[in-house]
Amino acid sequence: MSERLFAEIEKRMKRIQDYVLSESYVRRFAPEDMQEAVTAYFRSGGKRLRPAVLLFACGAVGGDESKAVSAAAAVEIFHTWTLVHDDIIDRDTLRRGQPTVHEFFSQKSLRNGRFKSGDESAHHYGVSVAILAGDVQHGWGISLMTELTTRYGIDPAVTLKLIDTLDTYVLTTLVEGELLDVQQSRMPIEALTESDIEEMLWKKTGALYEFCGAAGAAIGLNTSDFSHPLVKAISNFTSACGAAFQLQDDILGIIGDEKLLGKPVGSDIREGKRTLIVQHAYRRASAAQRELLNRVLGNEHATSDEIAEVATLLVNLGGIEYTKERAKACIQKAIPCLERVPVSYYRDLLADWAKLMTEREF
Repeated sequence: MSERLFAEIEKRMKRIQDYVLSESYVRRFAPEDMQEAVTAYFRSGGKRLRPAVLLFACGAVGGDESKAVSAAAAVEIFHTWTLVHDDIIDRDTLRRGQPTVHEFFSQKSLRNGRFKSGDESAHHYGVSVAILAGDVQHGWGISLMTELTTRYGIDPAVTLKLIDTLDTYVLTTLVEGELLDVQQSRMPIEALTESDIEEMLWKKTGALYEFCGAAGAAIGLNTSDFSHPLVKAISNFTSACGAAFQLQDDILGIIGDEKLLGKPVGSDIREGKRTLIVQHAYRRASAAQRELLNRVLGNEHATSDEIAEVATLLVNLGGIEYTKERAKACIQKAIPCLERVPVSYYRDLLADWAKLMTEREF
C-alpha cells in the first residue's frame, strides 16, 4: 500500500512543484526578498497531500486529472499562505527543517546589515515580509484557480463555484478554527469539552481537505453542483480524513521524530495547545499532575526537561492512545463514503490515502 501510494503522491508532488516554480509565475514577484519568501516553502519540500487528493478525486469520478492541475496547485498555495501566517501566530522558527519565513528574513536582515544585533526591528521586518508573502500567495492561489477555465476549458460556472467556496466558506472556516485555537490555548483545560476541541481541529484542517475532495470531483465531472452524489460522497470522505490528519499531527507533535517532522517536537506543549491529548490526560491526572500541566503548558520559558516531563505524562495518562483511537474512528467513518464511488485504481488510492492519515510518521 505505502510504496504504491507514495510513488503516486511523489509523481504529483513533482508536477505541482514544477508548475508553481515555473519562470512564468516566479518572475511576477518582486523585490528579491518577496520572490524568495513566496516560493520558500515550495523549495523546501512538503507532503503535498492536499493537491494529491484533489487529483485522485478527479480521477475517481472518471475525470482527466491533467485538467485539474491548476486547481491542485491553487489549493497547495492556499494551504501555504496559511502556514506562513500560522508560523507567525505560533511563533515557530522551523518548518520542514528550515527556518520559517519570518525567522529567515529576520536573520537575513541582520546578516546583510539592514539592522544591528538586538534590534527588534529585525524581527518586525521578518514578520512583515511573511505577512505580505502570505497575502501574495493567497492572491496567487485564486489566480491559478481561474486557469481551470482559461487554460483547461472547464465550465466557467465550475470555476466560479470553486473560487467562491474556497475564498468564503473555506477561508472563514479555517480562520475561525485558527482563532479558536489561539483562544482555547489560553482557556482553562477543564472548561473545554471534547467536542469544542474536535470542532476547532476540523475547522483548522478538515475544511480544506473537504474542499479538495469536492473540487477534484466537481472538476472531474465538470459540474458546479456540490450536491451531486459523487461530489458529496468524496467531500464527506476527505472531510473525515482531514480530521484524522490533524489528530495524527497532534500525536506527532508530542512523540514524533523531529528529523521526519522538520519542526521541534514539544512546541505544542510550549504553545499551550488544547489538543484531545491534553484534554484526555488532564481529566485522568492527579492534583499534582494537573499542577505540572498547568505550570508548563503555554509557558514559553519552560525548560526542555519540563517539556519532556509533560510529554511523558501525556503518554502515561493515555492521551496519545485515546487520540489514536479517535483518529481511527474518523477513518472508519470516512471509508463507507467510498462505497458510493465506482471501483477504480483512483478509488484504491483514496482508500490508501485514508490509511496514511493515521499511520504517517511525517
